Amino acid sequence: MTEKFRVQVLNHISANGLRRLNSDRFAVSPDIADPHAILVRSADLHSVELPGSVLAIGRAGSGTNNIPVAALSARGVPVFAAPGANANAVKELVLAGMLMAARNLDGALRFIGELDSQDPELETKVESGKKAFAGYELAGRTLGVVGLGKIGCLVADAAIKLGMHAIGYDPEITVDSAWSLPATVRKAEKLGDVLKHSDFVTLHVPLVDATRGMIDAAGLAQLKRGAVLLNFSRGGVVDEAAMMDSLEQKHLAKYVCDFPGPQLDHHPGVILLPHLGASTREAEENCAVMVADQLRDYLVDGTIRNSVNFPDVSLTRESPWRVAIANANVPNMVAQLSHEMAAAQLNIATMTNKSRRDLAYTLVDVDSAIPPAVIDAIAGIDGVLRVRYLPLGN
Repeated sequence: MTEKFRVQVLNHISANGLRRLNSDRFAVSPDIADPHAILVRSADLHSVELPGSVLAIGRAGSGTNNIPVAALSARGVPVFAAPGANANAVKELVLAGMLMAARNLDGALRFIGELDSQDPELETKVESGKKAFAGYELAGRTLGVVGLGKIGCLVADAAIKLGMHAIGYDPEITVDSAWSLPATVRKAEKLGDVLKHSDFVTLHVPLVDATRGMIDAAGLAQLKRGAVLLNFSRGGVVDEAAMMDSLEQKHLAKYVCDFPGPQLDHHPGVILLPHLGASTREAEENCAVMVADQLRDYLVDGTIRNSVNFPDVSLTRESPWRVAIANANVPNMVAQLSHEMAAAQLNIATMTNKSRRDLAYTLVDVDSAIPPAVIDAIAGIDGVLRVRYLPLGN
């Protein structure tokens, strides 16, 4: 009987996503021992000792800050995410954030909440008090979008449809994103160009060393006086101390943030949301389905799609016997792999090899069963991180 792949689920994951891991091939449970894969949303894996049985991690979301990606890379373990699956949900929340800031809805809601609904002077107090919350319209204003991935492109498109102008900045924009970016979006060559010319600036970049604190005191000083900064990216992208100082100086008008922290609490210029970016039924289901499909295809066929640490690699099967190799991206690796197979009289039917920074990944289909000794020999090659034998039916 074929051994099932064991998948441990550490957070609530949409049932439609879990159904992609059919019970014939997969055992899925929160309590499963020695898992082959872990499916997670927000659980912090940095403090968890991940067993040697783990072959892959699936994050039902776009960010992977809760996962020790570097340590897993060293073990030859891909980390999968669901980029773009929550994009529409985040886009709609960004629009809500802009409207809240422009129309002073947060203050207006607090004002109404503090009134006595039974007060005979209620109508008079409402009419006299609303003057403090007069705002402005979005049409004709300029939105600066920092990060032009799926979310950034959707936000820019929605803003244009509301009558806004859009300017975008992303030094690492992909070809797919460039194609989906509306033609009317003005492209900036540097971050400062976005900050200087925007009434609203929205951030959609991952939190990595290069982006940590990217909106600092110098950047905030370049903003238009009265601008609104929206952060639906990660809290660490903004230097919060510098941002609070800009608010105190009345340079920055509002900071809309989806990542609450003690420094931000109760400041009248800060609109805080409880990390709602992907918190819709649709987004949670989309993320779960996408990442479950990716885990299934990797465990069964070795296919890699949307990994944050490995290249995308797929290969149409030309035989029942397949081997998948994760290795350091060093010279002569493919030649060594081919040599071990040739020495065992194995004929290669088809092969693909791709690299991403320090890591490479190879899929090889051969015309006959691969003896365990060959798998061991490949595993012993200097630089090979992990070898998986994936014959059909196993």
